[in-house]
Amino acid sequence: MSGPTEETSGAQKNGTSWRDRGDVIGSGILWLAKWSLAIVAIAAGAWVLGFLTARLWVVILPVALAIVVATILWPPTRWLTSHGFRPAAAASVTVLGFLALLAGVIALIVPSVADQSPELADKATAGVNQVREWLQGPPLRVRDEQLDSAVDAIVQRLQSSSEQIASGVFTGVSTATSALITLFLVLVLAFFFVKDGPRFLPWMHQVFGNRSGRHVEAVLERVWATLGGFIRTQALVSLIDAVFIGAGLFILGVPLAMVLSVITFIGGFIPMVGAFVAGALAVLVALVGNGLTTALIVLGIIIAVQQLEGNVLQPVLQSRSMKLHAVIVLLAVTAGGSLYGITGAFLAVPVVAIIAVVIRYIGEQIDAVSGPPPDSDDVDVSDEPSPESGGDLAPSAE
Repeated sequence: MSGPTEETSGAQKNGTSWRDRGDVIGSGILWLAKWSLAIVAIAAGAWVLGFLTARLWVVILPVALAIVVATILWPPTRWLTSHGFRPAAAASVTVLGFLALLAGVIALIVPSVADQSPELADKATAGVNQVREWLQGPPLRVRDEQLDSAVDAIVQRLQSSSEQIASGVFTGVSTATSALITLFLVLVLAFFFVKDGPRFLPWMHQVFGNRSGRHVEAVLERVWATLGGFIRTQALVSLIDAVFIGAGLFILGVPLAMVLSVITFIGGFIPMVGAFVAGALAVLVALVGNGLTTALIVLGIIIAVQQLEGNVLQPVLQSRSMKLHAVIVLLAVTAGGSLYGITGAFLAVPVVAIIAVVIRYIGEQIDAVSGPPPDSDDVDVSDEPSPESGGDLAPSAE
């Protein structure tokens, strides 16, 4: 009858102590409860942050866009400053140059749209008539009465929604006014960001103190470098896409080729989704304007350019530290677009990239404090913490 004594002595020789099964289960439940409360607290904090972001979006949006613009304007501003320009003068030159570039792009697009829109509308009408003839022929053989009833239903629907359409016009005017105000704020904020940027980090260091300021300064430096590299790389990749696809559209004589090239460039800043939407729009315009054969050729050009971007340009130009899994990018763009529209989709990937930088830095600090994990051969079982002290649970006595 010395079994329990022998088991106890064997457990003590191995440096472990046995616990009652109920205590082990209770410890596991307590551990699960603590983590559940922590997850609930984190979720509540995330909800509060989202609520405040929605309430303060009118202020957050210009600041976020100004930071993105500042990452683009900072290299020429730094170059001008290094060649004798005062910070205010260098920032003024770069901001005014950026504004002139935007005005030039708009001036280049508007006449093209105004000149080719009537022709495109006529071809779209002809395309609709072709579809009507196709529906009336085999194998569908839809009768004229059915098509007329469908058209009448659409017309009645539009007439019944006239009040909503009228209110939508006023909403559009209000949106345009808000967009102009946002653009003005973005330019002003970007000017101050590129003008006073070098003094921002020392000020933050002073505000947070030496201990916390060191971490804040390091994180902000990494965030700025990562965000700037991401925006400039995306701009270069988008420019290459727009040049190749635009050249194909010009050669094929697709209407609104310049407009579609600019849309392709802008869409490149929304990874995956933007390229798909811009490509689909180009194929649709080619189908309406030039026919099925040209549309298929445009589709082939877009697929080839996208393959070149995904397999050559992105791996070569994109920094390794900026690589995000395609699933994360897609989920971020989807969430940003559903919450804040096209602006949210545009800002989603930079925000996720910034979060990734912060997580990496926190991981580095944890590794620096905890040190590397010991080798399994060097572990002394007698030095392992007992279950009572919060260590790993001992194996069951069964």
